[in-house]
This record gives sequence, C-alpha cells and structure tokens, in this order.
Amino acid sequence: MFIRAILFATFLMIGVPAMAGETVIYNDGDVTLEGYVAKTDKPNAPVVLVVHQWRGLSAHEKEHADMLAKEGYNAFAIDMYGQGIRPQDPKDAGAEATKYKTNAPLARQRLKAAIDYAKTIQGVDASRMAIMGYCFGGTMALEAARMGADLKAAVSFHGGLGTPAPAKAGDIKASIAVHHGADDPLVPPAEVEGFIKEMKESKADWVFTEYAGAVHAFTHKDAGNDPSTGLAYNEKADKRSWSALLSFLKETL
Repeated sequence: MFIRAILFATFLMIGVPAMAGETVIYNDGDVTLEGYVAKTDKPNAPVVLVVHQWRGLSAHEKEHADMLAKEGYNAFAIDMYGQGIRPQDPKDAGAEATKYKTNAPLARQRLKAAIDYAKTIQGVDASRMAIMGYCFGGTMALEAARMGADLKAAVSFHGGLGTPAPAKAGDIKASIAVHHGADDPLVPPAEVEGFIKEMKESKADWVFTEYAGAVHAFTHKDAGNDPSTGLAYNEKADKRSWSALLSFLKETL
C-alpha cells in the first residue's frame, strides 16, 4: 500500500488555472468547510456536487466545476476534510481518506452537510441534484447514493467501489454511473464483483462502464503516461467518460 501511495501522490501536483467560480464557507456542526461554487447563467438550473480526490479539494475539481457551469449546471465542489486540511504527504492523505472510507456515519454526515448547503445556493433547483467524484471522491459519491440522499444521479470516476455499509433493497434513490479503468490495479476484480452484486440486490438503477487500457486516475492529466505504474492519464477514456457524464446528467436532471 505504501508503494501505491507514493505512486498515487505523483500525479496530484496540479497547476492552478484561472477559476471562474468563488470560494464558499459552510459547516458540518462545529467543523468549518471550504468549498467552491461555479454557477451557470441559466436560471433555476440543476446543481451538481463534485467530490475531491484523497488530497482534498484541488484545482482539478474546481476546473471541472467550471466546465459543468459552462454546460448549464450549477456546480459545488465540496470539502470532505475541513478548511485547511489538504494533506500533501501520501501517508497523511491516505490516513485522512481512510477516516471516511471506513466510517460510513462520518462520511454520510459530511456529505449531508454539503447537500444541505447546496440547497441554499441562490438560483439552484434543489429538486434536481447530482453528485460526482474522482478517486476517493468517486467512493464518496457512491456513499451519498447508498445513504438514500435525495439525488437524481451519482457518478464515480475511477473510484473505490467498496463500503462498510452496503445498500439494501430500496435504499438508493439516485441513478448510478460508474466509470472504471478496465486495468485499474487499485480496484481488484473482487471489489468490482461485490459492487455489481450490491447494485443488483439493492435494485438500483445503475450502469458500469469499463475503459480499455485505462488504469487508476485516468482523468488526471498530471498522472503521467505510464500505465505500468497503475496510475496514468488516458485521453480517450477521459473524453469518453466526460461525454458519457454529460449525457447521463441530461437524462437524469
């Protein structure tokens, strides 16, 4: 796991492009959270929550929030960790992510805080809400669906698929889309099989797409270009999965 952590850390040295949205502060009880909102100029538009990878909210999620705003959606890049908690060391990032991946009540409480805040953003249609995420964020997007949140869609990009609290029949309200690298070594086949079994038993509406030759982090341009490391950008998978996302959001929202 340590070797994987070192490899995973190498692709997250992301430059900070000019951003079109704004920083927002919200709370989960006594915990202060710092997110990012990019709004479309279309009135009463749906809202899409974007969940970050394991090192906390970064330029990658903010950039994709801006991209969603250009497509006619309000976008809210949420903060799972807390204001100022943006671990750079892979050990610290792994430890922070594990707090939420292994503690479903904590993760779901933090997700609920983001969903509740999204409903207060001026100009959004809170009855049309979706959530999406990358890596750790993909895992959290699925967790939001599993907890029965009132979401129209939940989308994971190269995220982990396991949970300590699997959904039961009737729990999931959201339509689910998973975009998975067919050669991702960080999500073993048994985890994929377990997820599909869970979706079938919970009677969810779901689609699972695998991308040939893609490994973990295939949407991250700074992940490098060597799939043998287990982490690499894949332009074809990135573009295809983004196009599929837009189609899925158009259908569900």
